Amino acid sequence: MTQTQEFCGKDIDIAIKNACAALSLSKDELKYDVISEGASGIFGIVGRKDAKIRVALPGEDADITGEIQMEGIKSIVDEAFGEETRLEEPEKKESKPYATVEAVDVSEESIALGIEALQRMADLITDDARVSAYTEKDRLTLKIEGGNAGILIGRKGQTLDAMQFLTDKIINRKSEARVRVKVDIEGYMETRKSNLKHLAYKMADKAKKTGRPATINQMSAQDRRIVHLTLKDDNHVRTQSMGDGYYRRLVIFPKKKNSFRGKRRYRR
Repeated sequence: MTQTQEFCGKDIDIAIKNACAALSLSKDELKYDVISEGASGIFGIVGRKDAKIRVALPGEDADITGEIQMEGIKSIVDEAFGEETRLEEPEKKESKPYATVEAVDVSEESIALGIEALQRMADLITDDARVSAYTEKDRLTLKIEGGNAGILIGRKGQTLDAMQFLTDKIINRKSEARVRVKVDIEGYMETRKSNLKHLAYKMADKAKKTGRPATINQMSAQDRRIVHLTLKDDNHVRTQSMGDGYYRRLVIFPKKKNSFRGKRRYRR
């Protein structure tokens, strides 16, 4: 089994320097896998997290695309879905976590890397799954065909969401440009999006008719975002995410009419 050691730093570069110094290796000799890219926190103080890498020790089999990379998957999933790093959606506004990163056409290298990474994950979950890809400007769509689709998708799409997050991380972690990654299995993403839009309209109508908030329980961040965007132009309701954890709930509130029904006062 490959022997590894973890090193931390304010960012990835500092973590690498710390590893090189401790192991007396040059950067070119260092074989490592990124566990966490860290977080700056609020004003660089509250909630700040160090970057962390896992290094294959010299003299061992240091294939970072094999065992070491798979050991780091759990940490990346925790980063994706943990309470400390979850995405908060502004009410009825589209979240733009990569707003400062330039989007470019997808390179052949990114396509190959995405196919390889997703195929490795799929092979760990089911047999006979095949990954294909197609691109449109800065968007890369990876499709999984064959295998056990139900297991690959998971409960409420959780496994599919995790694979998409991991693939996105692997492709974009060392890139200065942003590649938009989408993973789909037998058209599940479009079906889910259509069903969520229908549910959003239905629950919004309920809120308007009853005058009371309507709640949709246990939704992933991606599903909540679809509902937020579906109802963003409806002036009679507002949406808000509430609760803690990966599966938070989304509440649709009816807006009160600002009409004044009191008596007018006239001066004599």
